[in-house]
Amino acid sequence: MAEPDPAPIPSTERGAPDTAARHAAPGAGTGAPDGDVAKLHARIAELEDLWRRALADFDNLRKRVARDTAAQQDQERARLAAQWLPVLDNLDLAVDHAQSDPDSIVEGVRAIREQALAVLARLGFPRQSDVGEKFDPSRHEAVATIPSPDAPAGTVVHVVRPRYGTDDHQLRPAAVVVAKDS
Repeated sequence: MAEPDPAPIPSTERGAPDTAARHAAPGAGTGAPDGDVAKLHARIAELEDLWRRALADFDNLRKRVARDTAAQQDQERARLAAQWLPVLDNLDLAVDHAQSDPDSIVEGVRAIREQALAVLARLGFPRQSDVGEKFDPSRHEAVATIPSPDAPAGTVVHVVRPRYGTDDHQLRPAAVVVAKDS
């Protein structure tokens, strides 16, 4: 059923085109066959269907990306945990041999420590030695200052807790003691 034509708006100038006719829906009041209106309704329905399909495709993509991301995180977490298994195995061996020679236990713990440091280095977070470097608040956290005649003021003289990582990707800053003027 076609919509009724709007009432014509009178023109203030003689011979000016009728404004209502310019803004009316295509085929309205022009004697256009109902087939044109039906085609327009069919096109609207087609575009709405395409729009709904695009929304559904987008929703499916969003869900797929979320699933893939979760799977990738699980795989990365498993890969990381697998790198620590040899360290745990060696700690278990050290605990099993706790009753034997204490010197061998200390040597075993040192070897396990080196193994753990190697794992961190492979993951991109090597241990840094900051003694003798100029204090840098982006890499160091000052926990104390002491007068030091051997080091210039503002120099790291002792590392309380080491820094791991690189300047670009730091796991944690070093906790350091900094020299001050005597």
